[in-house]
Amino acid sequence: MFDKILIANRGEIALRVIRACREMGIKSVAVHSTADTDAMHVRMADESVCIGPAPSSASYLNKAAIISACEITGAQAVHPGYGFLSENASFAQALEDHGITFIGPNAEHIRIMGDKITAKETAKELGIPVVPGSDGGLPDFETARTVADQIGYPVIIKATAGGGGRGMKVAKSVEELEVAFRTARSEAKAAFGNDEVYMEKYLQRPRHIEIQVFGDGKGGAVHLAERDCSLQRRHQKVFEEAPGPAITPKLRSEIGTICANAMKKLKYIGAGTIEFLYEDGNFYFIEMNTRLQVEHPVTEAIFGVDLVREQIRVASGLGLSFMQDELEINGHAIEVRINAEKIPAFSPCPGRITQFHAPGGLGVRMDSAIYDGYRIPPYYDSLIGKLIVHGRDRPEALARLKRALGELIIDGIDTSIPLFDMLLAEPDIQNGDYNIHWLEKWLEKQFS
Repeated sequence: MFDKILIANRGEIALRVIRACREMGIKSVAVHSTADTDAMHVRMADESVCIGPAPSSASYLNKAAIISACEITGAQAVHPGYGFLSENASFAQALEDHGITFIGPNAEHIRIMGDKITAKETAKELGIPVVPGSDGGLPDFETARTVADQIGYPVIIKATAGGGGRGMKVAKSVEELEVAFRTARSEAKAAFGNDEVYMEKYLQRPRHIEIQVFGDGKGGAVHLAERDCSLQRRHQKVFEEAPGPAITPKLRSEIGTICANAMKKLKYIGAGTIEFLYEDGNFYFIEMNTRLQVEHPVTEAIFGVDLVREQIRVASGLGLSFMQDELEINGHAIEVRINAEKIPAFSPCPGRITQFHAPGGLGVRMDSAIYDGYRIPPYYDSLIGKLIVHGRDRPEALARLKRALGELIIDGIDTSIPLFDMLLAEPDIQNGDYNIHWLEKWLEKQFS
């Protein structure tokens, strides 16, 4: 087991990893920018190292500075959290070259799943169901039109190196296809430095279902059921729950087994999430995230496991602490993302927090790194906390979420809390009857 782990991240996820390290008797090292000198993860870690100025490109994305921090502090491993360098194959490889363990998959698996076309081809080979679409990148509009005619409209154009909804355009007809094709390429080039795009069939009313997987790197792997992440705005998740309201035990077992078997074949190591669009009883692979997800706490709640602890165990060579037949779902869990944003514009709202009170009680967890007097910097993601509730069933979880939201106080800035108060009053949310388009349509009706 490691003696010391460096966390190459900030905010609530850095604090989350520090807590796991402390419970395991492992020393933690926080890295931070000049803007995060007073951040909670810096205060909580056993050691801290400033790695650069405020912009993430000069600090949290500075590979050389992070590796230097490892050498200075004697950290034997790096936990990347999510975002930043968590899915950067060259970073994982650089750590390995310096004799430092990357707490995550190997560089090759990150590289394979980081390219959307290669990931889809790999998924096919591993027996994972995929969305009908192009076999690879679309070199020109004529090829795009031919593929669209074959699979039928509507279609969606996606950036090969994409993520976060950038470089994605829907076309419902051949007239719309040319504009969508050219716009997606232009956005992809600007966002990722790579204008290659591919095409998939655009499903009308799908849900976004993701399967949590875990591999030991030696051919052993398990799945930890699914999360429903369908409530999204501009492809950004805001509300996640587990298990999925629309997934039956039979479907859960079938798709979970497919995913676990695929990870066994791949000899995957660590945590991963295989994401699907789900419609009419069918799952269609869209991508795999080779890291811990923001919404991992809902899976932890229903299974009673610590996924960060498992990441550290597996990376150290100890293997998983549980087998597939030991994993049983207990109740229902929901997570809402608390962002420093002004609703309904969803514009970032950095500033000083004048009062913070976290909710408590049975089945309530608040993952956050804010505190009274903390000033939220304007340089990073607007996520400032995650409120997670767990109940014996979905109605109890919803009731607990409503109660916890009523206790949560964050003054001094605008947050997304009012959005969830409104959503919980909607019959569709109460009944679990929603899809990936529901939230944007609802927002348009509420605020147009």
